[in-house]
Amino acid sequence: MKIGIMGGTFDPIHNGHLMLGEYAARQFRLQKVWFLPNGNPPHKSGETEVRHRIEMVKLALEGHDRFELNLYEAEKGTVSYSYDTIRNLNELYPEHEFYFIIGADSLFSIESWKCPQNLLSDCTILAACRDEKDQPQVQEQIDYLKKKYQAGIELLLTPMMDVSSSDIRQMVQYGMDISSLVPPGVKEYIHEHRLYLTEEKGK
Repeated sequence: MKIGIMGGTFDPIHNGHLMLGEYAARQFRLQKVWFLPNGNPPHKSGETEVRHRIEMVKLALEGHDRFELNLYEAEKGTVSYSYDTIRNLNELYPEHEFYFIIGADSLFSIESWKCPQNLLSDCTILAACRDEKDQPQVQEQIDYLKKKYQAGIELLLTPMMDVSSSDIRQMVQYGMDISSLVPPGVKEYIHEHRLYLTEEKGK
């Protein structure tokens, strides 16, 4: 089975994440896309408690038959590195073929990640490019990494959607409407648990 992997803190998960999963599934005929909330990310601190982030992912994935929540990273309890996650998923599910979905910006920093050569050899990378004018530059980076690491990397074309989790958190702090940016269940969960209000964060 061809499985897409969407990792991240998902703090909160938003419509851009879901759109990225949908386009990856369609373009590369993935049977499933697994969303892996990161319990202990190596480059971030101060994120909302993992239990809240997991619940928001659950709510966001409702009604999406090809999307599934996977708690491998959330339940590890140690720092999760992408290369290690993919290696372990390959060991746990040797019958599956994994496609690691990232933004094009990550493609330019991937060599600074821990053990990039392992990640690039253990899965196919799908690099999402949202702006046509950037495609030649992204393709040049893909060609460079393919040659250097004998990696499987494909360009994933997606529409522009100017949304980020940090923007949403800020909007909530300022009492702005996020209805167009997150699924309804996620919006209600944020409101019910008073997430992203500075004094209440993570509680």
